[in-house]
Amino acid sequence: MEDYHKPDQQTVQALRNIASRLRINSIKATTAAGSGHPTSCCSVAEIMSVLFFHTMKYRPEDPRNPNNDRFILSKGHAAPVLYAVWAETGYLKENELLNLRKVDSILEGHPVPKQQFVDVATGSLGQGLGAACGMAYTGKYFDKASYRVFCLLGDGELSEGSVWEAMAFASYYQLDNLVAILDINRLGQSDPAPLQHHVEKYQRRCEAFGWHAIIVDGHSVEELCKVLSQPRHQPLAIIAKTIKGKGIPAAEDKMGWHGKPLSKDMAESVIKELQSRIISCNKRLYPAPPNEDASPVSLRNIRMPSAPSYKPGDKIATRKAYGMALAKLGRYNDHVVALDGDTKNSTFSELFKNEHPNRYVECYIAEQNMVSVAIGCAVRDRNVVFASTFATFFTRAFDQLRMAAISESNINLCGSHCGVSIGEDGPSQMGLEDLAMFRAIPTATVFYPSDGVSTEKAVELAANTKGLCFIRTSRPENNIIYNCNEDFHVGQAKVVYKTNDDHVTVIGAGVTLHEALAAAEQLKKERINIRVIDPFTIKPLDSKTIIDNARATRGRIITVEDHYYEGGLGEAVCSAVVNETGFTVHRLAVSQVPRSGKPQELLRIFGIDRDAITQAVRKILSSSANAK
Repeated sequence: MEDYHKPDQQTVQALRNIASRLRINSIKATTAAGSGHPTSCCSVAEIMSVLFFHTMKYRPEDPRNPNNDRFILSKGHAAPVLYAVWAETGYLKENELLNLRKVDSILEGHPVPKQQFVDVATGSLGQGLGAACGMAYTGKYFDKASYRVFCLLGDGELSEGSVWEAMAFASYYQLDNLVAILDINRLGQSDPAPLQHHVEKYQRRCEAFGWHAIIVDGHSVEELCKVLSQPRHQPLAIIAKTIKGKGIPAAEDKMGWHGKPLSKDMAESVIKELQSRIISCNKRLYPAPPNEDASPVSLRNIRMPSAPSYKPGDKIATRKAYGMALAKLGRYNDHVVALDGDTKNSTFSELFKNEHPNRYVECYIAEQNMVSVAIGCAVRDRNVVFASTFATFFTRAFDQLRMAAISESNINLCGSHCGVSIGEDGPSQMGLEDLAMFRAIPTATVFYPSDGVSTEKAVELAANTKGLCFIRTSRPENNIIYNCNEDFHVGQAKVVYKTNDDHVTVIGAGVTLHEALAAAEQLKKERINIRVIDPFTIKPLDSKTIIDNARATRGRIITVEDHYYEGGLGEAVCSAVVNETGFTVHRLAVSQVPRSGKPQELLRIFGIDRDAITQAVRKILSSSANAK
């Protein structure tokens, strides 16, 4: 390497000294906490020292500066060594490290973004590299900036398939601004990792996935400096052969030490030995400042340029309305980006791709990685990110979604093909658990639009709503029911059908709202009036509108949903009215694993069509008449 300037001896010694201090502070912190993973920290001390004090360009006083190089600690249990690094830079006070894992400290057991130097929460293993891919893709293709992305992985997490989804993504998109450092310390939690120290096998795997892979001694400062200075034309995997517990004689390369802090006495003697390795040198190392070439981005006020243009009587599937709305939103907002998992001609995100090809990211059939990439793209408020696939396929990415909430991520997800109403494709394609899944996530907002107008409004609201947003869309075409100037808000339901003398309140969403409206017309002929409510958002649910209207129908409520009974609309309504006296909720939902058939046949078989609703209304009214 012609342009490689070998670090002078003073620099090498200063980096070794930093590595020793990182070990000392990791041991001190975990011993003070009485828990943590000191041996996992000790295997990466030299890697962290070289990365943060020789390779990376960043402003230590401003960890979220958009120009900074990015770092993700995928092996999140080694958090104490990351905290030790930031104490070394002066950003954290060294004595704060002793508050590790305490309830009033920001230094949690695994990295979380309440720490300014953490972009994504890690600790659920195998997810850091996917988020790093999103950051690197943003840097290369959206920001067109020179910042680089470094991701440190443990060898245990290399058994996770999501790591290899990310590996494939990075090479396909030629993310030459991405470096993965694999800490091959041989030992997992309860057993050695499957490949142990066969570093050449790791190298061949990485190369097979299209990465440039180099084996180094992970405890050699010189080797690490050299490999990290290489010019790159493809993503780089540094396979660092390390010793778990390096510097702790009793624990080096020994099983049984994972996640165990040292006793006070043992810590003292190990620290004394490590301190004796620190050789004074006159050199103080400071990180190099970054290039200032990531332009400022404002994601405030991402608005539609005009009202929806649907007319009463138009018919459109909400999945198509989603694609049209997204393309429209992207027309006037350069930072709106869309991802999909090779379903763009079903979710209609292809309408966005056709109009904004440079802001569309094809993630292929790798939903876990798609969600992680979305999280990475949204980091540091660089983009407004929408990711879409069939609603049911988000279930395989539930861990990534759960971690997105812990990461305080603002991402928008659209799940199409929900429920039995998709018809002939059968149960493997039907989203019937998705509402339960997203309702369980604390930071999630769940939109369930029922026509083209409300879908367009949901897309606009999601772009401006913090946290995870999920938009549930359907396959069948349905009538437009709202005027284009109708105002929509998160947590605000709509009463779409009412008279002055209604007997029952029926709450439906998506296809079942249209079934409820058809049932209302049918029942009107029998002089039975029902009130029909569209919740618009299932979370937060507009309890007030539901309770006020149900009072007018003597507390009689029917919910009808194209979802399993558990965790969906019906249970959300039950929770909302649980403290109301004299209220009864009759729930209609899909009660068993469905099958193929025509949409209307399946709605009928599973008892969520207009006939099932009229029957339920009659039943409720006859039982209250009998009660009298």
